[in-house]
Amino acid sequence: MKKLLSFALWLVASGTCGAAVTNNFAKWEKDMAAFERADKSNPPPQQAVLFIGSSGIRLWKTLAQDFPEHRVINRGFGGSHIADAAHFAGRIIIPCAPRLIVLRSGGNDIHAGKSPEQVCADFKAFVSTVRAKLPDVKIVFVGQNPTPARWKNRDREQAANTLIRDYIKQTPRLVYVENWGKVLGADGLPRTELFVADQLHFSAAGYEILTDLIRPTLRD
Repeated sequence: MKKLLSFALWLVASGTCGAAVTNNFAKWEKDMAAFERADKSNPPPQQAVLFIGSSGIRLWKTLAQDFPEHRVINRGFGGSHIADAAHFAGRIIIPCAPRLIVLRSGGNDIHAGKSPEQVCADFKAFVSTVRAKLPDVKIVFVGQNPTPARWKNRDREQAANTLIRDYIKQTPRLVYVENWGKVLGADGLPRTELFVADQLHFSAAGYEILTDLIRPTLRD
Protein backbone atom coordinates (compact mmCIF):
# COMPACT_ATOMS: atom_id res chain seq x y z
CA MET A 1 0.00 0.00 0.00
CA LYS A 2 2.79 2.43 0.90
CA LYS A 3 4.52 1.70 -2.40
CA LEU A 4 1.31 2.38 -4.33
CA LEU A 5 0.76 5.65 -2.48
CA SER A 6 4.33 6.75 -3.12
CA PHE A 7 3.98 5.94 -6.80
CA ALA A 8 0.74 7.91 -7.05
CA LEU A 9 2.34 10.92 -5.40
CA TRP A 10 5.26 10.66 -7.80
CA LEU A 11 2.89 10.65 -10.78
CA VAL A 12 1.24 13.85 -9.62
CA ALA A 13 4.53 15.58 -8.78
CA SER A 14 6.09 14.64 -12.10
CA GLY A 15 3.06 15.74 -14.08
CA THR A 16 2.48 12.26 -15.46
CA CYS A 17 -1.13 12.49 -14.41
CA GLY A 18 -3.20 15.60 -13.76
CA ALA A 19 -3.31 16.95 -10.23
CA ALA A 20 -6.44 18.64 -8.96
CA VAL A 21 -6.27 22.27 -10.06
CA THR A 22 -8.69 24.90 -8.82
CA ASN A 23 -9.28 27.95 -11.00
CA ASN A 24 -9.18 31.24 -9.12
CA PHE A 25 -11.57 33.33 -11.20
CA ALA A 26 -11.48 36.26 -8.79
CA LYS A 27 -7.86 37.01 -9.71
CA TRP A 28 -9.01 38.20 -13.15
CA GLU A 29 -11.55 40.73 -11.93
CA LYS A 30 -9.31 43.74 -12.72
CA ASP A 31 -8.68 42.45 -16.22
CA MET A 32 -12.39 41.90 -16.84
CA ALA A 33 -13.28 45.33 -15.51
CA ALA A 34 -10.65 46.86 -17.80
CA PHE A 35 -12.15 45.11 -20.84
CA GLU A 36 -15.61 46.33 -19.87
CA ARG A 37 -14.45 49.93 -19.39
CA ALA A 38 -12.71 49.88 -22.76
CA ASP A 39 -15.79 48.46 -24.46
CA LYS A 40 -17.96 51.15 -22.91
CA SER A 41 -15.76 54.03 -24.07
CA ASN A 42 -14.91 52.45 -27.42
CA PRO A 43 -17.46 49.77 -28.38
CA PRO A 44 -15.87 46.84 -30.21
CA PRO A 45 -17.01 46.13 -33.78
CA GLN A 46 -19.84 43.65 -34.20
CA GLN A 47 -19.37 40.51 -36.32
CA ALA A 48 -15.62 40.70 -35.80
CA VAL A 49 -13.02 38.01 -35.22
CA LEU A 50 -12.39 37.73 -31.49
CA PHE A 51 -9.06 36.32 -30.30
CA ILE A 52 -9.03 35.02 -26.75
CA GLY A 53 -6.53 33.13 -24.63
CA SER A 54 -3.53 33.64 -22.40
CA SER A 55 -0.40 35.77 -22.82
CA GLY A 56 0.22 34.46 -26.33
CA ILE A 57 -2.88 36.43 -27.36
CA ARG A 58 -2.40 39.34 -24.96
CA LEU A 59 1.10 39.99 -26.30
CA TRP A 60 0.02 39.81 -29.94
CA LYS A 61 0.43 43.56 -30.49
CA THR A 62 0.34 43.34 -34.30
CA LEU A 63 -2.97 41.48 -34.43
CA ALA A 64 -4.81 44.15 -36.44
CA GLN A 65 -1.84 44.59 -38.79
CA ASP A 66 -1.51 40.85 -39.33
CA PHE A 67 -5.18 40.47 -40.31
CA PRO A 68 -5.96 43.78 -42.07
CA GLU A 69 -8.83 42.24 -44.02
CA HIS A 70 -10.73 41.48 -40.79
CA ARG A 71 -12.03 43.45 -37.86
CA VAL A 72 -10.33 41.92 -34.84
CA ILE A 73 -10.77 42.07 -31.07
CA ASN A 74 -8.04 41.05 -28.60
CA ARG A 75 -9.28 39.40 -25.43
CA GLY A 76 -6.04 37.90 -24.16
CA PHE A 77 -5.25 37.89 -20.44
CA GLY A 78 -1.88 36.49 -19.45
CA GLY A 79 -1.66 33.34 -17.37
CA SER A 80 -5.25 32.33 -18.01
CA HIS A 81 -6.65 28.84 -18.59
CA ILE A 82 -9.37 27.65 -20.97
CA ALA A 83 -11.75 27.48 -17.99
CA ASP A 84 -11.16 31.19 -17.37
CA ALA A 85 -12.17 32.03 -20.93
CA ALA A 86 -15.35 29.99 -20.48
CA HIS A 87 -16.15 31.52 -17.09
CA PHE A 88 -15.92 35.10 -18.36
CA ALA A 89 -17.45 34.51 -21.77
CA GLY A 90 -20.63 36.28 -20.73
CA ARG A 91 -18.68 39.45 -20.01
CA ILE A 92 -15.97 39.62 -22.65
CA ILE A 93 -17.13 37.45 -25.57
CA ILE A 94 -20.93 37.31 -25.82
CA PRO A 95 -21.51 41.12 -25.73
CA CYS A 96 -19.14 41.49 -28.72
CA ALA A 97 -21.26 39.13 -30.84
CA PRO A 98 -18.26 37.97 -32.89
CA ARG A 99 -18.80 36.00 -36.10
CA LEU A 100 -15.72 33.89 -35.30
CA ILE A 101 -13.62 33.14 -32.19
CA VAL A 102 -9.97 32.12 -32.15
CA LEU A 103 -8.93 30.42 -28.90
CA ARG A 104 -5.26 29.92 -28.13
CA SER A 105 -4.95 28.49 -24.64
CA GLY A 106 -4.13 25.32 -22.75
CA GLY A 107 -0.39 25.53 -22.15
CA ASN A 108 -0.83 27.15 -18.75
CA ASP A 109 -3.39 24.48 -17.88
CA ILE A 110 -0.95 21.66 -18.54
CA HIS A 111 1.89 23.49 -16.79
CA ALA A 112 -0.31 23.95 -13.71
CA GLY A 113 -0.91 20.20 -13.51
CA LYS A 114 -4.17 19.65 -15.38
CA SER A 115 -4.43 16.39 -17.26
CA PRO A 116 -4.93 16.33 -21.04
CA GLU A 117 -8.41 14.95 -20.39
CA GLN A 118 -9.29 17.91 -18.17
CA VAL A 119 -7.99 20.38 -20.75
CA CYS A 120 -10.20 18.76 -23.37
CA ALA A 121 -13.18 18.81 -21.00
CA ASP A 122 -12.58 22.51 -20.35
CA PHE A 123 -12.53 23.17 -24.09
CA LYS A 124 -15.83 21.35 -24.52
CA ALA A 125 -17.27 23.48 -21.70
CA PHE A 126 -16.00 26.62 -23.45
CA VAL A 127 -17.75 25.61 -26.67
CA SER A 128 -21.00 24.82 -24.83
CA THR A 129 -20.93 28.09 -22.89
CA VAL A 130 -20.33 30.23 -25.95
CA ARG A 131 -22.81 28.44 -28.19
CA ALA A 132 -25.56 28.66 -25.61
CA LYS A 133 -25.72 32.36 -26.59
CA LEU A 134 -24.03 32.31 -30.01
CA PRO A 135 -25.19 29.01 -31.53
CA ASP A 136 -23.81 29.64 -35.03
CA VAL A 137 -20.42 31.09 -34.13
CA LYS A 138 -17.38 29.44 -35.68
CA ILE A 139 -14.64 28.58 -33.19
CA VAL A 140 -11.01 28.04 -34.17
CA PHE A 141 -8.75 26.32 -31.66
CA VAL A 142 -5.01 26.83 -32.07
CA GLY A 143 -3.21 23.73 -30.86
CA GLN A 144 -0.49 24.07 -28.27
CA ASN A 145 3.01 24.42 -29.64
CA PRO A 146 6.24 23.22 -28.01
CA THR A 147 8.45 25.79 -26.29
CA PRO A 148 12.03 25.61 -25.04
CA ALA A 149 10.96 26.83 -21.60
CA ARG A 150 8.35 24.08 -21.16
CA TRP A 151 9.84 21.31 -23.26
CA LYS A 152 9.23 18.83 -20.43
CA ASN A 153 5.47 19.31 -20.91
CA ARG A 154 5.51 18.25 -24.55
CA ASP A 155 3.98 14.79 -24.17
CA ARG A 156 0.99 16.03 -22.17
CA GLU A 157 0.57 19.03 -24.48
CA GLN A 158 0.46 16.75 -27.50
CA ALA A 159 -2.00 14.43 -25.73
CA ALA A 160 -4.32 17.38 -25.05
CA ASN A 161 -4.00 18.48 -28.67
CA THR A 162 -4.99 15.02 -29.89
CA LEU A 163 -8.07 14.84 -27.66
CA ILE A 164 -9.26 18.30 -28.70
CA ARG A 165 -8.55 17.65 -32.38
CA ASP A 166 -10.59 14.44 -32.27
CA TYR A 167 -13.51 16.26 -30.65
CA ILE A 168 -13.32 19.08 -33.20
CA LYS A 169 -13.50 16.59 -36.09
CA GLN A 170 -16.89 15.46 -34.81
CA THR A 171 -18.37 18.92 -34.14
CA PRO A 172 -19.70 21.35 -36.77
CA ARG A 173 -18.14 24.79 -37.14
CA LEU A 174 -15.10 23.95 -35.06
CA VAL A 175 -11.66 24.17 -36.66
CA TYR A 176 -8.33 22.92 -35.37
CA VAL A 177 -5.07 24.68 -36.29
CA GLU A 178 -1.98 22.50 -36.04
CA ASN A 179 1.28 24.34 -35.41
CA TRP A 180 3.43 21.82 -33.55
CA GLY A 181 5.73 20.82 -36.39
CA LYS A 182 6.13 24.37 -37.67
CA VAL A 183 7.93 25.32 -34.46
CA LEU A 184 10.44 22.46 -34.56
CA GLY A 185 13.82 22.55 -36.25
CA ALA A 186 15.69 19.82 -38.11
CA ASP A 187 17.01 18.56 -34.77
CA GLY A 188 13.46 17.97 -33.50
CA LEU A 189 13.72 20.74 -30.91
CA PRO A 190 11.85 24.09 -30.76
CA ARG A 191 13.48 26.76 -32.91
CA THR A 192 14.80 29.30 -30.42
CA GLU A 193 14.62 32.17 -32.92
CA LEU A 194 10.83 31.89 -32.85
CA PHE A 195 10.75 32.93 -29.19
CA VAL A 196 11.67 36.01 -27.17
CA ALA A 197 14.23 35.91 -24.35
CA ASP A 198 12.00 33.93 -21.98
CA GLN A 199 11.86 31.11 -24.56
CA LEU A 200 8.14 30.76 -23.85
CA HIS A 201 6.42 33.48 -25.85
CA PHE A 202 6.63 33.98 -29.59
CA SER A 203 8.90 36.51 -31.23
CA ALA A 204 7.82 38.42 -34.35
CA ALA A 205 8.98 35.43 -36.40
CA GLY A 206 6.81 33.09 -34.34
CA TYR A 207 3.74 35.27 -34.78
CA GLU A 208 4.39 35.37 -38.51
CA ILE A 209 4.07 31.58 -38.64
CA LEU A 210 0.94 31.69 -36.50
CA THR A 211 -0.62 34.34 -38.75
CA ASP A 212 -0.07 32.25 -41.87
CA LEU A 213 -1.65 29.20 -40.22
CA ILE A 214 -4.69 31.02 -38.86
CA ARG A 215 -5.50 33.26 -41.83
CA PRO A 216 -7.17 30.57 -44.01
CA THR A 217 -9.53 29.63 -41.17
CA LEU A 218 -10.98 33.13 -40.90
CA ARG A 219 -12.78 32.96 -44.21
CA ASP A 220 -16.54 32.41 -44.09
